[in-house]
Amino acid sequence: MKIYYVYILLCSDETYYTGITSNLNKRLFEHNSGENADSYTYHRRPIELVYYCEFTEVGFAIDTEKQIKKWSKAKKEALINSEYDKLPNLAKKKFK
Repeated sequence: MKIYYVYILLCSDETYYTGITSNLNKRLFEHNSGENADSYTYHRRPIELVYYCEFTEVGFAIDTEKQIKKWSKAKKEALINSEYDKLPNLAKKKFK
């Protein structure tokens, strides 16, 4: 059974990068080595893996990656810090 990983990287400029791969170690090496000069992480190295989760269905992994990419930095940090109780409130729009 193939495993797919959705991961979040902390970049040197304190931004987050979210991606998907079927080979996490290889993909981290590619990010850190600067294999692709056009990638988001190229000028933001070094990077640090701060979160990942595993999926056996690629469709679920893709959907999760797309969802996380839309999240605010605060919501990503709650996920990274296992503060799951904060996630619903961070999803709500603030009205003034």
